[in-house]
This record gives sequence, structure tokens and C-alpha cells, in this order.
Amino acid sequence: MVDNLMLKALTAGYEGIVVWADILDRINVYPVPDGDTGRNLVITLSVLRNPSLSPDLLTRKILLSARGNSGNIAARFLAGFMSCESLESLPLSVETGRDMAYQAVSDPKPGTMLSLYDALVTTLKKNPPEGSKKWVNAVINDLKEAVKTTTEQLPELKKAGVVDAGALGMLVFFGPLLNTLADLTMEPSLFAEDLKGTLNLSADWQDRAYQGYCLDVVLKVERDGDEAIKHIMNVGESLVALPEGNCLKLHLHAPDRERARQDLSAMGAIVSWSEDDLAEQTLRFNKPRKNQSIHIMTDAAGSISRDLAQSLGITLLNSYITLDQLCLPETFVDPLRLFAAMREGAKVSTSQASDAERSECYHTVMKLYDRVLYLCVGSFYTGNYQAAMKWKAEHDPEDRMTIIDTGAASGKLGLIAKVAAEQALDSNDSSEVIALARKAVEKVREYIFLDKLQFLAAGGRMSKTGAFFGDVLHIKPIVSPFPDGARKMGVVRTVQDQIKFAFRCLEQDLPRDRESILFLEYSDNRDWLERDIKPEIEHRFPLLKVSLQLLSLTSAAHMGPGSWGLAFLPRNFQQGDSNV
Repeated sequence: MVDNLMLKALTAGYEGIVVWADILDRINVYPVPDGDTGRNLVITLSVLRNPSLSPDLLTRKILLSARGNSGNIAARFLAGFMSCESLESLPLSVETGRDMAYQAVSDPKPGTMLSLYDALVTTLKKNPPEGSKKWVNAVINDLKEAVKTTTEQLPELKKAGVVDAGALGMLVFFGPLLNTLADLTMEPSLFAEDLKGTLNLSADWQDRAYQGYCLDVVLKVERDGDEAIKHIMNVGESLVALPEGNCLKLHLHAPDRERARQDLSAMGAIVSWSEDDLAEQTLRFNKPRKNQSIHIMTDAAGSISRDLAQSLGITLLNSYITLDQLCLPETFVDPLRLFAAMREGAKVSTSQASDAERSECYHTVMKLYDRVLYLCVGSFYTGNYQAAMKWKAEHDPEDRMTIIDTGAASGKLGLIAKVAAEQALDSNDSSEVIALARKAVEKVREYIFLDKLQFLAAGGRMSKTGAFFGDVLHIKPIVSPFPDGARKMGVVRTVQDQIKFAFRCLEQDLPRDRESILFLEYSDNRDWLERDIKPEIEHRFPLLKVSLQLLSLTSAAHMGPGSWGLAFLPRNFQQGDSNV
């Protein structure tokens, strides 16, 4: 087993990456501007949040879950690093990991994550771990300088005016990890202040669109591994190849997905396959970004996706979902996998971010932005509001962060955040944005329709006996989040009754002669809602703008598959009175 101190250090490092994931995505221009370095590192290293496994099993799980160029290189580094048994063995373990990372890359380049590993090897030789603990600051300062240098090492980074996302990802991983190993408390948001000027793309930066696919494949090879890698180098570019027993874990960029599948199948059996469309990713990444009059932060417990949050410039503070032994921030969870597992009876639980992760998130946004509006999930549901207010009292003497206890969750919270972020992009007056957000809290409405009660029982929200008889009697409750908890708004027995109830609420609460916005929230039933419900809503309410949004997964983890919801708000709700 990995010892307790190393377990704690690995978890601290992982939480650092989670906090910085959106920033890493925002500056990810190399080797392809696809904006996924943060996502890939979070998914790859997710096992580190609860790393109670042997080093070998931990390494294998990281390897098999590795995503993207950065995730696969980090996985190979950690395969060597996990040999660390004490502070004395840290320099050798880092050097072993560095060498293994280089061996995995077909064409290593300076100015990447590999340069950070080089710097870590060098600085640990100059500053070996010792009792005074002064070595930690010296090492971290050298790593910061190495990250800053990446801007000049790669033309793509210099053109964009940013540091390398992979190198920065490893910096925010090793900062808390090394401090934890030395039993020190790291200065919060240290990297945000020092690197602030290189965490946004240059205003005039623009890159070409890319075609092809980013592939992550586990291949069971039927020939010598080195020979197979030589053939695979002809399949695509940016190859990272990691041997694991009689398998190869591969990452590559291929222009033709089906041709790549055929070529790889000729070399062995494909055990697993995941892909990203580079054209879609780079097109989204190249969209121009606007400045906000006040930065919006909210909790991921609102039904707002990472893509929507990134397009509006919203910072999300995640809670976590644990599915069997996999623990991920909720906006990184594969919803189809979650709902399929729930239908099969898998154990699912939710948990909040640690105090350290919350604090780092608050510190980081306050270093990066002049004013921040934190639209907090209702204090009844989590401890985030209390934690934020405590942090503000200790660290915000200039009153630059405004915190609102919305009393909301799910679609209510997501819709409040969306309209506030849109106003922050359109208005130069932060007080207008805050006033609009407070009005939205008063006016927003939501109805969530549950399919089965068994999932509430599985999460401890009601008795298993009550859930059993409720499902036998086809009881389908309708609930809505309020400041004092989820209130039951009604009970029906069929899906058709749910639909009738939904339209009665819309007829009662939405004015037909005014533009309004609505989140139509889905779990594993998007196709049905998009095919049958969305067109009917748009037909009856022609001025209503309907957006399909995934139901907050921390809510859905308790409500279960088959759930769906409506959250809505008149577009000019802040002007005059309304029925809503």
C-alpha cells in the first residue's frame, strides 16, 4: 500500500488540478488548440482522490484511464514516481518517472510537460529533501520558472502569449503534493499571482481549424511491442505509447478514424477506444472570448455543463460523484455510464469538495479577477455557502467578492448563473449584474419529475420500504429545490400525467406575450425530450427559448435515471411584476 502521507499528498495534488482544470483548458494551444488538457488530467488522475491501492494497481488504473497527450505522458511519469517510499527516495523516483515519460513520446519537445519533469529532476539534485523544509520553496520556485520559460520555447505558445498547459498542470499538481510531503501549508493561489499574465490568450490570437480525431486506445498486441509501435507511428501523429503487459496504451491524432481503427485492428485486438473530434474541439476553442464586468462563479450542482460554463466565462466549483471505486468531479462524469450503472444497481454516492480545494478555488478567482460574484448552491444542500462566507471574512477585506445564497440547486441555480453571466458580458456595471442575479433568485421556477423512488432510497433520502411500495403503486413525485430543501410539488402515476402537469405549470407561470428562457433538463432521456417535449413547448410558447441541459449529476445521482425537469424565467423578469 502507498503510505498515508503519500496518499494525502497525491490527493492534494489531484485537487490542485481540479481547481485549475478550466484554466488549463483555456490556454491549451499545443500540440493542438483543442482545449482539453485540464479535462484529460482530471480524468486520467481521478483515482488519486481516493488512492487506497497498491502502487502497481494504482499505476495500472491511471494508465488505462489516461486521456489525451498530457494524460498519457503524466500516466507514464507516475508509473516511475510511484516507486517513491520516502523523501530520501524522491529525487530518484522523479528521475525514473521523467525517463519513462520521455520513452513514451515519439517526438519529445522542449516547452512541454517534459520540460517541467526535467526541471524537477534538476532542482531536486540542487535542493535535496531535508529536515529544514527550505527545499520545498526552492523546488517550487524553480518549477515556476520552468513553466514561465515554456512561452519562449514553443512558437505556438509565444504566439498565443501563454504558458504550456501540461507543464502548468504538473506545477499545480506538485505544489500541494510537495508541501504535503514536507508537512507544510502551501500559500494559496501562489501560481495565479505569479503567472497571471500568461493565463489568457492574446487578444489577436487565432489559429487554423484542425481535422481528424484524437484517439485513446488500449490495444492487445499480437507482435513485438517495439515493432508494433513502429507501425503505429504511420497511423497518426502526436503518438504516445505506453506498454502494459501484453497491451499497449496508445494516444494519437489520426486524420481518418475508420482507417485508424482498421490499421490498429490489424496489429491486435482493440480492448478499449475513446475519441474526440478535433474539428469540433478546435472550432469551439477558437471562438473569441469577451471580458466580463464581474466574474461569475457558481457550484456545479446547478444544471450547467462545462461547455456552457466555458462559453460564458463561468468558474464552476465541483462536488464529487463516486461510482463503485471511481471518484470524479461531477462535470467530468460520463452521464450515460452513470445512469446505466444506476439501473444495474451500482452504488453511487456524492461528496463535497474539501476545504482546501474550496479555499484554493476562492483564492485563485480572486487573484485572476477584480470582482467576483459567487452564486452559491442553497446553504440547505451543502456547506459551500458557510465555507465561502468564512473565507471571505478572513481574506476579502476590500469586499471584492459578493456571495449570494441562492437557496437553489439544479436548473434553478444553472439558469440564475446563465442570465448573470450573460449580463456580465453585456454590461459594464457590476452592480447591475448583482441586482439582476438577486432578482433572478426570486423569480426562477423549477419542476423536477422523478421516475422511480428506489434511487432516493439507495441514497438514503427515503426508506427502502416506502420506495418499494411507491414504485409498485407507480408513484412519481414532482419536486422543486427551495431554500429550506426540496419540496414536493405534486404526485402523478404516469409519464403522460407528468407531461400534463408540466404544461399546466408553464401555462400558469409563463406569460405567452413575453420572451422567456427555459432549461429542459434530461437524465438518460434526452432523445425523448428533444423529439417529443421540446417541439411541443416551442409550439405552445413561440417566444420561449428552450435549451436542453443535462440535469445536475449530484441531483440526478439521487433522483435516478428517467428523471427530467423544467427550469424557467422570463427574459425581462427584472422589469416590472410578473406571474413568475
